[in-house]
Amino acid sequence: MSDPNTPHKPHRPDRLPGGDPNEHADHGHPHGHDHGHGEASGHGGVRALLALAGHAFTSHSHDSADKTDAALESSSRGMRVLAISFAVLMMTAVFQTVIVAFSDSVALLGDTLHNFADALTAVPLAIAFSVGRRAATRRFTYGYGRAEDLAGVVIVALIATSAGLAGYAAVRRLIAPENVQALGWVATAGVVGFLGNEWVARYRIKVGRQIGSAALVADGLHARTDGFTSLAVLLGAGGAALGWPLADPIVGLLITVAICFVLRDAAREIYHRLMDAVDPSLIERAEQIVARVAGVERIGSIRLRWIGHALRAEVDIVVGHELSLVQAHAVAVEAEHRLIHELPRLRAATVHTDPGGPEGTDHHAILAAHA
Repeated sequence: MSDPNTPHKPHRPDRLPGGDPNEHADHGHPHGHDHGHGEASGHGGVRALLALAGHAFTSHSHDSADKTDAALESSSRGMRVLAISFAVLMMTAVFQTVIVAFSDSVALLGDTLHNFADALTAVPLAIAFSVGRRAATRRFTYGYGRAEDLAGVVIVALIATSAGLAGYAAVRRLIAPENVQALGWVATAGVVGFLGNEWVARYRIKVGRQIGSAALVADGLHARTDGFTSLAVLLGAGGAALGWPLADPIVGLLITVAICFVLRDAAREIYHRLMDAVDPSLIERAEQIVARVAGVERIGSIRLRWIGHALRAEVDIVVGHELSLVQAHAVAVEAEHRLIHELPRLRAATVHTDPGGPEGTDHHAILAAHA
C-alpha cells in the first residue's frame, strides 16, 4: 500500500512487471490537470503553456509539501475572491443606503440590508478558508478542509432566511401598499444592486468551481439571489411610476419563488459534499487512468471524497499473484502517480494491492464476518 505522505523517488518503469524500459518515455505525464475546466483560456492559456514548459525541465515530486502548497494556493485564491467581492458588495450597499435616505423606499431598504448581509457571508467563508490551511493532526487526520462545508451550511441558512424575509416583505406590501418617492433614483439603485451582485456571483461561482469549493459556489448563488431582489426593486419602481403600486409586492413574490429554486440548488450542492458524493464521471476517469497502468490486472474498487476543495482517493487493484512485494508496490506507486497527475484536484491517493489467483479465490475471506 502506498502512503500518500511519503516522498516518491523517480519512477523507474523497468521495475514494473512486464514493463518496457522505453514504455514510460511516451507517458509524458499528461499534465492537463484540468484544474478549473476552462482556466486555460486567455491569459490562463499562456500561463498553462509556461507551466507545462517549466515542468518538462524540472523533476517531479508528490511529497506532502507540494500537496500543501497546492492547497494553500487554492485557499489563497478563495480569500482573494472573498476580499474583492466583499468590497464590491459593501460599495453597492453604501450607494443604496444614500438613496434610501431620501427616497423612503421600504423595498430598497430591504434590498440594501440584504446586500449588507450578503457581504457579511464572506466572514464564515474566510474563517473556513483560514481554518482549512491548518495541517492535519492526530485528531483531525484528514485536516480541516471540511470547514468549508460547514460554512456552506451557514450560507444555505442565509439564503433560506433571505427567501423568508423577501416573502414576508412582499406579502406585507401586498396587504398595505406604500408610495415611493424619487422613483428614478430607486430604479438606479436597483440596477446598481443587480449589477454588483451579478458580478460578484459570477466571480465567486467561477473561482469556486475552479478550486473545487462548494461553499464558495453556494455563496455565489446567494449573491445571485440578491441580484434578483434588486431587479424586483427596479420592476416595482417601474410599476409604481405607471400608477400600479401592487407591482412591487407581486414581483417580490415571484422573486421569492426564484430564490427558493436557487436555495434548492445550493442546498443540494452542500448536501452532496456532506454525504461524500462525487461526480460519477470522476470515478469513470479514475478507472480509465488506473486501467492503463502496467501490471494492473483489474480494479477492485475506487472511492473518492472531497476534503474541502481537494479530492482524496482510495483504490483497490488486483495484480499478478506471482509478483514480489517490491514489484506489487511499484505497480501501486505508479497507479498513485498517474492518478495525482491526471485526475483534477486530486491531492492524495492510497492504493491497495490484492494478489490475483485462480477463479473463486477470496483473499479476504477472513473479513467476511465483519462486512
